[in-house]
Amino acid sequence: MLRLRYNNIILAPTTKLNGAITTVRNLSSSTTANEVDPTSPLLKFYTTTPPIKPWPTHLFPRRLVSMITCQQNLDLALQIFLYAGKYHPNFSNNYETYHAIIHRLTRARAFDTVESLLAQLRDSKLKCGENIFIDVIRQYGMASLPESSIKTFLRIKKYGVNTSVRSLNTLLNALVQNKRYDLAHAVFKSCKHKFDIVPNVFTCNILIKALCKKNDVEGALKVLDEMPGMGLVPNLVTYTTILGGYAWRRDMESAKRVFSMILDKGWMPDATTYTVLMDGYCKVGKLEEAIKVMDDMEDNLVEANEVTYGVMIEAFCRVKKSGEARDLLDDMLKKKYVPSSSICCKVIDVLCEDDKVEDACELWKRLLRNNVMPDNAISSTLIHWLCKDGKIWEAKKLFGEFEKGSIPSLLTYNTLIAGMCEKGELGEAGQLWDDMVEKGLAPNAFTYNMLITGFCKTGNPKEGIKILEEMVEKKCIPSKSTYSILIEGLYDSGEESKVHEVLSLAMSSGGIDGDSWDYLLTRVVNHLDDGKGALDKLSLDEEHSELIADSYWVISGHSQMAMAEKRSFPVFHSDNADGIKSHQKKGPIAAVFLMRAHHNPTSF
Repeated sequence: MLRLRYNNIILAPTTKLNGAITTVRNLSSSTTANEVDPTSPLLKFYTTTPPIKPWPTHLFPRRLVSMITCQQNLDLALQIFLYAGKYHPNFSNNYETYHAIIHRLTRARAFDTVESLLAQLRDSKLKCGENIFIDVIRQYGMASLPESSIKTFLRIKKYGVNTSVRSLNTLLNALVQNKRYDLAHAVFKSCKHKFDIVPNVFTCNILIKALCKKNDVEGALKVLDEMPGMGLVPNLVTYTTILGGYAWRRDMESAKRVFSMILDKGWMPDATTYTVLMDGYCKVGKLEEAIKVMDDMEDNLVEANEVTYGVMIEAFCRVKKSGEARDLLDDMLKKKYVPSSSICCKVIDVLCEDDKVEDACELWKRLLRNNVMPDNAISSTLIHWLCKDGKIWEAKKLFGEFEKGSIPSLLTYNTLIAGMCEKGELGEAGQLWDDMVEKGLAPNAFTYNMLITGFCKTGNPKEGIKILEEMVEKKCIPSKSTYSILIEGLYDSGEESKVHEVLSLAMSSGGIDGDSWDYLLTRVVNHLDDGKGALDKLSLDEEHSELIADSYWVISGHSQMAMAEKRSFPVFHSDNADGIKSHQKKGPIAAVFLMRAHHNPTSF
């Protein structure tokens, strides 16, 4: 058995990794305890044998970089890196191999491992480049960790690397992405005297973006005016950013003025500039102006991109112009753009709201023909509308088509199950339920409610009670509507003698709140003539009869006033158990009447 020793401490010989047993490497005599910290997250990735076979006899850094980059399993890529550096004869990791593995780890947000490797890199005294730190700063920003981005930027010089405007711009972008606008402004102002970095036009554009996002367009204009004095010439991105600041303010007159400035400078606006202007007009409800801008864009031979289409499609959907929205989506597909799931759902919704369910189905098929696989959100939306239109078998067929290429989500199953239950097709709903469970999807409260509703609608509330029992058993808390559906179903079908089972389940579930309990009692009281048997059966159980008598305090015990009322009302006083029992002897209905009368005297 292989064991590791650090200062006479024996470490675990094996570590399980991704289903495989990876033996922790037995450090050779040339490897000291200081080289691998026993608390390091890297320790479990060391192996005594080559992680992959065949292992190359001759290994060079470029070959190792290729092996790390091409390896799909990230854990295995890290094992390859560590094994090569520690075990392969006459080989040592260099800056390029460190960069390759750290690049992959940062993209996977394995930051603890990244920090351990950066510490190794610093201790190795290898000559480093700036790109590795730019990757780390960028990924920390994307992971909503701007403070870590700043820490990484500040320690670059400890690796013998001089910071440049590239790493500064990456840091500023990370701060703006995380809405740390004031901090970005502070870093910009101190970049010359503190970091000895001269900003460029991209730096100023990032700062202008930060100022516009915090609604300080005036500050952005000040930076614009200062740029010539810094030896910098504003570009199209600079003016487009300020245009966007005005559009975000809904100041379209100023936005149009900036757009005219762009034209006056002899620049040709790009798709982003046109799209920002269109989006501004759409947000203020001037769709006709946005359409004119799009026409100008086409006249100037500037091709719309997927963002442009998205802005205009959403605008048409908001004003319920289903035909125009569908036509733009078709244009988008013809130009090989992939529309977002959100856009497709909105178009399907507006088509179906306009009684064009068939057009929506055709759109779904066109997505398939254009190799755009509709996801669960798109399919669920269309299934919902087909079921609402009474076309449950068309919905089932579409579900089957979707299932051939994707795994339906709980939302998709629930949508179709709801449609089947609504039409009384409980057999089909049951098959879908079984299929869903077999695929590892656990039913939620909505799924249970749909089945319970379906059984009650078909006059079989007893099966609904069984579903409720399973629901409680699976720790899925029923809602007020769940109990209401069952109680009404039992009374409507003449099964009032089963109401006590529903009330018992409500009491035993423990998840019902005061408002829901008040609601339940009110439903039973409304059926007093029919519900006497249910309450009588509950009164046979001492625990349940006490719950009935005390339920008023469950309902109103949230307020100090209710507690004061309890002390002043002797029947319910905690020291007056005989008072409670005396009302219970008169029957549970009397107790319920008493509770309801005290809670709301005007109701009688």
